[in-house]
Amino acid sequence: MKTLVIVAHPNLTQSNANRILVDELKNHPEIDIHYLNWEINVKKEQELLEKYDRIVLQFPFYWYSVPAVLKKWFEEILTPGWAFGEGGNKLAGKEFISTITTGGSMEGYQAGAYNWHTISEYILPLQATITRCQGIFLPSFVIHGTRDLTKHELKEYAQQHIDYIKNYKYVPFPH
Repeated sequence: MKTLVIVAHPNLTQSNANRILVDELKNHPEIDIHYLNWEINVKKEQELLEKYDRIVLQFPFYWYSVPAVLKKWFEEILTPGWAFGEGGNKLAGKEFISTITTGGSMEGYQAGAYNWHTISEYILPLQATITRCQGIFLPSFVIHGTRDLTKHELKEYAQQHIDYIKNYKYVPFPH
């Protein structure tokens, strides 16, 4: 399965968790890495996505959402006739995984807890967008409490992340 990891971190050099995830991914040439920036070439980005079966969206969780650069990327590349609408089927059947890092604890992202909701609830707009474009939204890989993790712990999570994105098997429900 051809896999692309799209890194949507606004300042990767200042990141601990996302930078380690990317560094570990570089040891796996069968996984391609693409870094988002504010200069989005729509045609190039669309052509890139068309080449892959599995697309991983890797980002830090900012203010209960995706970083602005990822939101902008979606708004620009998901065009009518390409991603949705008449003839818009270029993402149909492609698998999407969100890799999310949070500074907060897993306990804080529970219903009624410090952050009021779960990560799954907060990323429902992302799931709806991908599903609207006929993509398959797979369970997210979330690393909580990254600001309190050691480099060794982050490297362990990075290996789990690689195993997950390489080996997760999607099995559709029979109709």
